[in-house]
Amino acid sequence: MFAWNVVLALAWAALHGEFSLLSLSVGFVIGYGLLALLAKGGLVEQTPYTARVGRALGFIFYFLWELVLANIRIAYDVLTPKHHMQPGIVAIPLDAKTDAEITLLANFITLTPGTLSLDVSEDRRLLYIHAMYIQNGDADALRADIKNGFERRLLETLR
Repeated sequence: MFAWNVVLALAWAALHGEFSLLSLSVGFVIGYGLLALLAKGGLVEQTPYTARVGRALGFIFYFLWELVLANIRIAYDVLTPKHHMQPGIVAIPLDAKTDAEITLLANFITLTPGTLSLDVSEDRRLLYIHAMYIQNGDADALRADIKNGFERRLLETLR
């Protein structure tokens, strides 16, 4: 299915008359959309490729949404006279097992303003993070947000 997506991207660029990165990227996205629609309609075989790319796009949009929300929260805290920060260090139990999964999760947490990955336990079962906003000292809510948000979506994309 990936090969067909590449062929469709090349066809788009040829029809468009320009073999630039932008043209190929647009062709790739349009080709993926076409293949996903054809697979959903039963006209071509459903493969893990369409589901995986869909989950990856969903993760990207989720991360961007969380990025916007975190920036708004920090900007609000900076612009108001009263600070709303309730910082703390929280240990998050990991379902991620491989080095790549743990590294990606830690990096996405760190890229989100207001959170910072600090360390992974020796047995790789806990990820320690610093969070600027632990609502009412409820570390369990923060753990649940990260486990049901970043970690679950990341593992669904990678596995």
